[in-house]
Amino acid sequence: MRILVTGGSGYLGTHIKSHFGADDLSRRAGSDIVNNDDVQKAAEYDMVIHLAARLDKDPSAADDVFLTNVEGTINVLKHVRKDAVFIFASTKDVYGRFADNFSQVPEGCQTLYSGQSALEWSKLIAERYVEFYAHQNKFRACIFRMSTVYAPPSDGNQPNFVGHYANMVNLGECIRLPGRGRPRRDLLHVNDLAEACTAFADSAIRHGTYNLGGGAENALTLTELIATMEDVSGLQAVVDTEHPLDDPVPFNYVSDLSMIDRELGWLPKIGLESGLGTLFGGSLNA
Repeated sequence: MRILVTGGSGYLGTHIKSHFGADDLSRRAGSDIVNNDDVQKAAEYDMVIHLAARLDKDPSAADDVFLTNVEGTINVLKHVRKDAVFIFASTKDVYGRFADNFSQVPEGCQTLYSGQSALEWSKLIAERYVEFYAHQNKFRACIFRMSTVYAPPSDGNQPNFVGHYANMVNLGECIRLPGRGRPRRDLLHVNDLAEACTAFADSAIRHGTYNLGGGAENALTLTELIATMEDVSGLQAVVDTEHPLDDPVPFNYVSDLSMIDRELGWLPKIGLESGLGTLFGGSLNA
């Protein structure tokens, strides 16, 4: 199977590309999803994993965010061939503040506008185009509304908050936590994301939208996250408890994984201690 990863040089894409031995469509590889000539090669592949995105919540970046995340996605979709597999990396944040209505957030959570930035809103808009082109051009499509997917460090990439905290622990720098460390998040190692892609590709399902995260088994508060990092690294974190950051929206988020378990037979395999250990140079023990 020939596999293409858009954004294959990015924070998650670097690992997904390596896992599958895939080709890369990214600016660092000399191509851009907003360039229609560059994305034509998507037609050559059996599976396209679409990770490329502009991940910027600054209001001044809204136009570029919509250009990359919506128009760029459309460009790729137009070239996916019949019966190929297309996997789209969406985000849990399409649910906005409505996610706080659930202890474990299901796919049926509302996605009405509730203050989301252009980043989250562009992902939700792009989901609709994924559904349209998949049905129109008769290829298989999977939308993953991803919770916090973390990965070991890679050259030239900025980590998400999990990797950022790990870097701060490594350097002995002071960490400020939102909500006094009380917000709860479910975490997923990037290798489990790769296995979810395989689970959809190997299934008989033509079209699906799934929450993808660590679920209740891999959920913890930010304070507990820092403590676990201390345990796996043997280092002492420095936390500023006097100047907490603002409460996040939603305050808590844990993915309901019942649908992806039922339809794809997928659940995370990599536990928190083993997975977080890879951020400090440890080996992975699933």
